Amino acid sequence: MSTILYAQPYDISAEGFYFRSGDEYDRQAAELKNEYGQPVEEFEIEFIDGELIDCELAKAIGINQVNFKRFYELVDEWEDHEKTRFIIAVGECGYSFDIENDNIDQLDVDIYEEDNLKDLAYRFVEDGLFGEVPKAFEYYIDYDAIGRDLSADYSETTIAGQRLIYRCG
Repeated sequence: MSTILYAQPYDISAEGFYFRSGDEYDRQAAELKNEYGQPVEEFEIEFIDGELIDCELAKAIGINQVNFKRFYELVDEWEDHEKTRFIIAVGECGYSFDIENDNIDQLDVDIYEEDNLKDLAYRFVEDGLFGEVPKAFEYYIDYDAIGRDLSADYSETTIAGQRLIYRCG
């Protein structure tokens, strides 16, 4: 599926256009004139169609006339898990990130594909984060309480329809 953006001119006497690439944008923007025959130079860039994860990436990036070409590159370069890491780190944790120069791997975010904090509590107990639990005691563990305790450091979100638990580093 291709990603479609829309260039909405700030000049209200000009009509915007849809585009699927930086080259297509450059061509159409160069030809666009307002009703007085003047070139149009400033646009608001809007996400129109594409993958849901890419829509959320556009929001997290704060897509605009300066960075939309890099956005198109990242849509192709990054895997979904990298896009998710960016969306959580920038959109939820408030990290700053230069999409031109920074490396996605430097974002310190722990992400778990769990539906809720109680499920994360089950996972942590199974993984031995609380030490070895004897079989006889497994039924006495209060996973709801552990989940409530985890909420001090972990948060829940939904990205592209997927429930996730995350912790900002």
